[in-house]
Amino acid sequence: MTLLIAMIEPPREGLVLPQLADTSPLTPAEAVDLYRAMTKDLLRAGMESGGDVLVNYRPDDLLAEPHVRERSSEDAVRELVAEALDEEELDGTRFEVQVGSSYEARVGNTVAHLLETEEQSSVAVAKPVAPLLDRSALDAAAMKLRRRDVVLGPAADGRVHYAAFGEPIDFAGAYAVPELETLTARARDADLDVDFIPPSVAVRTGADLRTLIPRIAARRRAGRSTPTHTTAFLDELPVRVAERSGERTLVRD
Repeated sequence: MTLLIAMIEPPREGLVLPQLADTSPLTPAEAVDLYRAMTKDLLRAGMESGGDVLVNYRPDDLLAEPHVRERSSEDAVRELVAEALDEEELDGTRFEVQVGSSYEARVGNTVAHLLETEEQSSVAVAKPVAPLLDRSALDAAAMKLRRRDVVLGPAADGRVHYAAFGEPIDFAGAYAVPELETLTARARDADLDVDFIPPSVAVRTGADLRTLIPRIAARRRAGRSTPTHTTAFLDELPVRVAERSGERTLVRD
């Protein structure tokens, strides 16, 4: 099975989903609560897919000074993970610090180590920003990885919500905008086969949340599965999509 690397930050205001509070009616505290909910849903999806999960977190010395607290980054992340998993699942979950000065370096170091040193057959990387990345999506991606070297999950604006590798690539600059195109190019430069899973919402700004809210509501109304923790958070959030002056926007009731 594919090892899922969950790239998790300590849930602190200004550090997680920093653009969301500036581009939506959500407060910084609500943005943190949404991040916590999406993190739990990512971890649950990983557990339910039957694969192993590795929690990769930034240590305090890789955080900007405004985001450092008396409580360590590791403790904050471990507490959040413990809220999503039972005792047996928690015992089987690996925690490792990220190494590298940039996101692409941290991903590259982790992926290369797992594939080349630990000889994992395949690894997937996901940040907890795409709550619709559920068990079925992870299972479908794992099936594609049996036939392809790299599998990517597109998101809005050329971003990715999921990236999985059966072979390493050159990660230097691999997450340059637009990430989907750049990662694909790097894989093809290494003569690797690339495939894709369906696009999904990766929450970064209010526009992304404007897409996510009705999608989850529609799925629930249709009797389809929804991310448990994110759905519960949105149920309590007094924010909805409405039309104002001919434009769709988020409004607070």
